[in-house]
Amino acid sequence: MSLVPLDPETRNLIDGQLVGASNGNTFANINPATEETLGAAADGTKDDMEQALSAARRAFDESDWSENHEFRSKCIRQLYEGLLEEKEQLRAIVVAEAGACVSLTGFMHIDDPVEMMSYWADLASSYEYEKEMTNIPFGGVQQRRFLRREPIGVVGAITPWNVPVYLNIAKLGPSLASGCSIVLKPAPDTPWSGTHLGKIIAEKTDIPAGVVNIVGSSDHLLGEILSSDPRVDLVTFTGSTATGRRVMACASATVKKAFLELGGKSATIVLDDANFEAVLPGAAMTCVHGGQGCAITTRWLIPRSRKDEAIGIMKAAFENWNHGDPANPANLQGPQISRIQQERVLAYIEKGKQEGATCLVGGGKPEGKGFFVEPTLFVDVEPEMVIAQEEIFGPVCSVITYEDEDDAVRIANDSIYGLSGAVCSADDERGLAVARRIRTGTIAVNGGMWFHVDTPFGGYGQSGVGRENGLMGFEEHLETKVMGLPVRG
Repeated sequence: MSLVPLDPETRNLIDGQLVGASNGNTFANINPATEETLGAAADGTKDDMEQALSAARRAFDESDWSENHEFRSKCIRQLYEGLLEEKEQLRAIVVAEAGACVSLTGFMHIDDPVEMMSYWADLASSYEYEKEMTNIPFGGVQQRRFLRREPIGVVGAITPWNVPVYLNIAKLGPSLASGCSIVLKPAPDTPWSGTHLGKIIAEKTDIPAGVVNIVGSSDHLLGEILSSDPRVDLVTFTGSTATGRRVMACASATVKKAFLELGGKSATIVLDDANFEAVLPGAAMTCVHGGQGCAITTRWLIPRSRKDEAIGIMKAAFENWNHGDPANPANLQGPQISRIQQERVLAYIEKGKQEGATCLVGGGKPEGKGFFVEPTLFVDVEPEMVIAQEEIFGPVCSVITYEDEDDAVRIANDSIYGLSGAVCSADDERGLAVARRIRTGTIAVNGGMWFHVDTPFGGYGQSGVGRENGLMGFEEHLETKVMGLPVRG
C-alpha cells in the first residue's frame, strides 16, 4: 500500500475558524520511526482554550444544535463523507506521526473509525429521545409520565497518541450525535490526527461554529482545564490510569461527569485442551503496534503441565515476528511513540530481569534510528512481579504458568485492571464458562471478535468508568429527565 504525500492541517479549530496559536507559537511533530521532524503544529495556549470553551458553551446554549436531530444527522453524514475523501491523507498522517504500521490502518487506525461516523449519523436521528411511560395513580388522579433524554451539554475530550484518529473520532461521534458541543484536546505526540479533522469539519460540513473545537498544544496540562472548568458538563478521557485518577479528581470540584477509558493488563488463558500449535503463535500479537494498545493481552497463562511445549512454540513466534519500518506492509510492529516511551519500556524489561524472570527473546533496542524496542518474551514470570501487574505499553509478553482452571481464573483476576482478555479451548462451551468468570469488560473466546462500533467498550476496576461506542456510549452523553402531568377530564 503506497501512502499519499503528507499535506496535513496544522492549525487548530476554534469557533469555526482554523487558526494558529494566539501567541503564534508552534511545536515540532516528530516521526518516531526516524526521529526526524515532520513539521509543526499550532501550540495552543490557555487563551486559546478559553476561546474554545466560550465558543462551545455558546453553541450549546444559544443554538438549536441540541434539539435539531435531523440537522445533526445531516452534518455528521457530511463529516463521514469528508472523512472518506480525506481517508488516505489521514492514513499517511497516522503512519508518520504515530508510527502505526500501514498494514494495521485498514482496521483500528483508519478504515474502521471512518465507517463509525456513519453509525453516529444514523443514531442522531433514529434515537427515541422522549417516550411516554405507563400512567400511575396519585391523589385519585391518573398521572401521565414522560421519560426524556437530553444532551449533557459541553464535552471536554482528552485523547492519547496510540490510536489517535480512532480515539478522536470515538469522542467526536457520540458527542455530536447526542447534541453536545465539544472541545477536543489531542495528544501532543500526534497533533495532526486531531487538527486535520478540524479542517474536514470546517471545510466540508455545516456543523455550526463552536460546536466542535480542537485545541492542539505541546502542554499536556492544558487538557486539565477541561476537567476543572465549570462550563464543561462531561469530561471524557482515554489514557493511563494514573492520569485518569487526576482527571477524576479535577472533575470532582465541579461534580461533573467523568467518563474514563483507562489502562489494562489483560490475560489470555490457554486451557490444557487447546491446540497449542494453532493458538500460541498468537502470543506475538502482544507486540502489535509496539504493544501500545490498552486491550492487548500481555499476560499469557499456560498450564504448568505443558510449559516446555508451550514455550518452544512461543519462542519461535517471537523470533520470527515482523517488526520495523511502519511503512512496510510486512510489518505489524513499529516504533514506540517517543524516546521517553522507549526508555520506559526498556526500564520495565530491566525490572523484569531483576525480579528473576527470564528474558527468552528480545529485551533490547535495535541499532539505528527510531524509538524501537525488540519483541520481548519473558518466561518464569510470577503473578506478583511488576511486569505482570503494571501496564508496560510496549512489546513485552509475560508467560505465567498455572496449576488448574481455578488457578488460571485467580491469576487472571489478580489485577487492578479489568479491560479485556481471552480464553482458548478446544471446547467452545468450556471456553465461555471460563470467560464468564473473568472480571473484564470485553473478552474473546477462541479468537472471537467483540470489537465493533455498536460494542460498548470499557472495563472493570481501574480500567475505567463508563462505556465507549454503541448505544451505551451514546447514552453516556445524555441526561435523564422525567416529567409528570395529571390526566385531565
